[in-house]
Amino acid sequence: MSRALQPDEELVELDAEAVRTWCARSLDALGREREEIDAINVYPVADGDTGTNLYLTAEAAHQAVEAVFAASSPDTAETVRAMAHGALLGARGNSGTILAQLLRGMAAVLAEGRDGDHLARALAEASSAARRAVAHPVEGTILTVAAAAARGCAGGGTLVEVAARAHEAAGSALAATPGQLDVLGRAGVVDAGGRGLVAVLGALLETVGGRAPELPRTSRDAVRLPADARPAPDGPCEGDAGPAYEVIYLLEAEDAAVELLRARLDALGDSLVVVGGDGLWNVHVHVDDAGAAVEAGVEAGRPHRIRVTHFAAETAAGARAAGRGERAQRAVVAVVPGEGLAGLCAEAGATTVRSRPGEPPAGDELVEAIRRAHAREVVLLPNDTDLRGAAAAAAERARAEGIRVALIPTRAAVQGIAALAVHEPDRRFDEDVVAMTAAAGATRYAELAVAERQSFTSAGVCQAGDVLGLIEGDVAVIGKDLTETARTVLDRMLSAGGELVTLVVADDTPPGLAPDLERHVRRGYLAVDTTTYHAGAGAPPLLIGVE
Repeated sequence: MSRALQPDEELVELDAEAVRTWCARSLDALGREREEIDAINVYPVADGDTGTNLYLTAEAAHQAVEAVFAASSPDTAETVRAMAHGALLGARGNSGTILAQLLRGMAAVLAEGRDGDHLARALAEASSAARRAVAHPVEGTILTVAAAAARGCAGGGTLVEVAARAHEAAGSALAATPGQLDVLGRAGVVDAGGRGLVAVLGALLETVGGRAPELPRTSRDAVRLPADARPAPDGPCEGDAGPAYEVIYLLEAEDAAVELLRARLDALGDSLVVVGGDGLWNVHVHVDDAGAAVEAGVEAGRPHRIRVTHFAAETAAGARAAGRGERAQRAVVAVVPGEGLAGLCAEAGATTVRSRPGEPPAGDELVEAIRRAHAREVVLLPNDTDLRGAAAAAAERARAEGIRVALIPTRAAVQGIAALAVHEPDRRFDEDVVAMTAAAGATRYAELAVAERQSFTSAGVCQAGDVLGLIEGDVAVIGKDLTETARTVLDRMLSAGGELVTLVVADDTPPGLAPDLERHVRRGYLAVDTTTYHAGAGAPPLLIGVE
């Protein structure tokens, strides 16, 4: 993170550290205002998630920038490209997808120059790129706010002057959106996506100018509605008569194929946004036939990370989260190596049992953990092939005590993480177990270990001190260097495909290992993202999961 500016101190150029700070402050700003933005989300669908989608998109951009800084000392061009690429990979929802394209448009210009004139040009290119990405642009939306920001700083100036004029113009345009879009006027709110963009531009102004900006009063008053004036998530809106599903996916495809895809998806539904370039695209559309939208992507290229959301189900889930439905009394019990993973799983709501090298937990420990969870329904994740027998026995003992227990035969911690990531306590128990089992089963796993003695393995003879790469429990690679062996294991696993790599590193693992592997994946596998967790002490040097 760059140093904080002193009062009245201003940046002359937007260097790499400033871009990094801007990403972090944008994430903080959207985090603070996420609930408020969700509450005023009525267009194009009143599903109350625009703030959350913008936050998740900004989080993906921030993580990508941090990964670049962890691996090297990047310049401005590399940093802004990482920011844009991360947002593209992690874009959520209509507004998040448009924000990703805005950042991509800015990155193309900021890679060439870092002063105020280049920032003004970057904002203009961002607005144009975002508008081109939307099949049918509508005024009174984030596109209108972006265009106003670009016009406001036309002509350039110092970095702070440009950022200040862009922010002020965006705020004024935001305040005018209820008069441009009927659904906003009827609800008495400003556009939610535009509100998020103003927060991002405010973070930019704070970064280069050293002071937190304020919205123009008309815009601020329009946003902060009293609770009884806000639209209900399931209230009437233009989106109620619209398509039933939101479909989002990443797509590897050539430009010509994408143009044909745009035409096909435009005929299938609405709210079509296709962003990206250079062979990788993020596709967002609202349709009644989700299968047809996915098929169109398959015909155009190779779709990844396909997400289909049923708007009615999403609204019902939001109602339950707000406390309007009964919550099932369910818990997850997970066996994990290392203190860090135990903390991670505990934060996700799981009751954890520590597993130490050579000391797997006994059946009594598992039964006690199930009791400690204090739930009528328990999902048990052993995360170790050797624990399957003990876990099955513990589940039977708990069932005899009247607890409903489902044992998912996870064989590694990364499979348990994948299962926990899709756990939803509000689902029916059987549906939750099926989803968690599918997620675990779709995760291939590997582990790096150091040989303690000479021995025969499925990959040949290893010597004491050799690095062993085990894939699905079998030694597949024998090497001398931890990083080189890890790269080889990753390449073998990704040769069969994959969309997400999970790295779990122990305390005594060399600090540069995870950043090196993240960089290796970024360079060699265009549509594959990485997530890194720290296992803490008492875990294998490296665990790898590929989904």
